[in-house]
Amino acid sequence: MEQQVPDAQPVPVCYRHPDRETGVRCTRCERPICPECMISASVGFQCPDCVRGTGGSGPASRATAPRTIAGATMVGDTRLVTKILIGINLAVFIAVQVSDELLARLVLIGSWPPAPWMPTEGVAEGEWYRLLTSAFTHQEFWHIGFNLLNLWLLGSQVEATLGRARYLTLYLVSGLAGSTVAYLLESPTTATLGASGAVFGLFGAYGVLMRRQNYDLRPMVLLLAISMIFAFSPGSNVSWQAHLGGLVAGVVITYAMVHAPRERRALVQYGTCGLVLGVIVLATLLRTLQLT
Repeated sequence: MEQQVPDAQPVPVCYRHPDRETGVRCTRCERPICPECMISASVGFQCPDCVRGTGGSGPASRATAPRTIAGATMVGDTRLVTKILIGINLAVFIAVQVSDELLARLVLIGSWPPAPWMPTEGVAEGEWYRLLTSAFTHQEFWHIGFNLLNLWLLGSQVEATLGRARYLTLYLVSGLAGSTVAYLLESPTTATLGASGAVFGLFGAYGVLMRRQNYDLRPMVLLLAISMIFAFSPGSNVSWQAHLGGLVAGVVITYAMVHAPRERRALVQYGTCGLVLGVIVLATLLRTLQLT
């Protein structure tokens, strides 16, 4: 009896040079491109048609404007949201240098001071806004410098691929996730502040994007490892809980954004963000019930 062997999967060939096999695809239209057709972009490579803005004839390039692998329309300034986020962080930093009272109102506090000596304040007392405001608040120059440097380096790359709306959603949800994990695991009387949760969300996002493009992850893993060692070092006074929460959220959200099926892309992408946000709300409620 003859055994039938399944056909091997064909190796992709360059859409402009059918005689050349390749494993690289354009980050906009996802058509295979050979080294001669590769044009460096902020993330990955693009084909000549997409760079010229003419698109192609494949199903992925029939939209009115070129799109990234996450489905975002290409725009002129791919760092606009990153610049705005940096501006907000700098504005809050300057404001809290002037007003200690404002600093006390923005940082993440679970419940302070311990009852019953004085009226308490914090997230457990209904001040949920602190989960977000603390992610834009810094007190030390080295702290804001480290976070904004990483925000510029990582954020500009991630924004170029995810697009403005998806990128902003990723940043805010990652920041909330970092604050929530800190609220869950840290002492309720410990003040936490900084954009580290959101920035580590960008670390996770960048790693997923590099993996999606089959790039070498070792440089990013090394930088991430150094940051985590610094966070876990005794006496560093850095919230590893916020780092961990933001990192996990960034990985989950970005994986969904770049692997969502094209037919239900927006539903899967924003649905995943909604699920992560739902977990954040549930965890915050449970921690608040525990503290009150």
